[in-house]
Amino acid sequence: MSDQAKAGRRKASSPSAARAPSGLTINVTDGTLIPGSGEKSILSAWNIAFFGALAAIIILPIVSPQPYLEVLAFVPDGLAATFTVTVVSIFFALILGLLAGMGRVAKAKPINLAATVYVEVVRGIPLLVQLFYIYYALGPLLHLKGPASAIAAMSICYGAYMGEIFRAGIQSIPKGQMEAALALGMSRTQALWRIILPQTVKIILPPIGNEFIALLKDSSLVSILAISDLLRRGREYASVSFKFLEAYTIVALIYLIMTLFFSRLVGVMETRLRTHGKRHH
Repeated sequence: MSDQAKAGRRKASSPSAARAPSGLTINVTDGTLIPGSGEKSILSAWNIAFFGALAAIIILPIVSPQPYLEVLAFVPDGLAATFTVTVVSIFFALILGLLAGMGRVAKAKPINLAATVYVEVVRGIPLLVQLFYIYYALGPLLHLKGPASAIAAMSICYGAYMGEIFRAGIQSIPKGQMEAALALGMSRTQALWRIILPQTVKIILPPIGNEFIALLKDSSLVSILAISDLLRRGREYASVSFKFLEAYTIVALIYLIMTLFFSRLVGVMETRLRTHGKRHH
């Protein structure tokens, strides 16, 4: 993945991205353990973590059906709710991110200012605070309840981070491409949609994948809004059975398996995009 695309990642667009004396950029991302392309060892960190968690979630219910098997039977609907909130939120976040990213590079000052204010304000407020604000403060006014308020909050929050990814992706395209499109008689809008954005999508796919993983993990916060997601279902079981260790162990293993699995997919996608780009060069 290019340095410009890396700069668009969630953490890299924040002050936590530091520049080392050698000129290298140190990026801290939400990606989990992904083996390098040259790492073939069976005992890689990703293999140990993923297959270890998979083995644990299979063996524990066999060794101790009560309560581990009961917990596994209790949480599937919560898992469905977690995926629903995550997928719908990432969809709307992409739309908001695209608009914000285009606004951030717009020549019109009012549009650029509005997009920049949105990105800076939203990124300056913790997601948990945004969830409470939209659910309890704006929810009654806008008639948002339950999952709708959670999806709205997470879409708005991650839309700001997506906006920075789109901005970085758009700015990574050589300016000559826009100039050539304008020289051919296209308007800036036509050049943006037909020339710049199709190339931008290829660059920003890996960081968008990382944002999906981060959103999947942050979706556990919606449990505080009386939404029966994976974490809340585990907590409900624990509150009735008092098997807190067992319930939260299963919940943690499920989250770990999901995030590692999707991180692997992001890693594979990034490798293929890099290889595809080299072939075309």
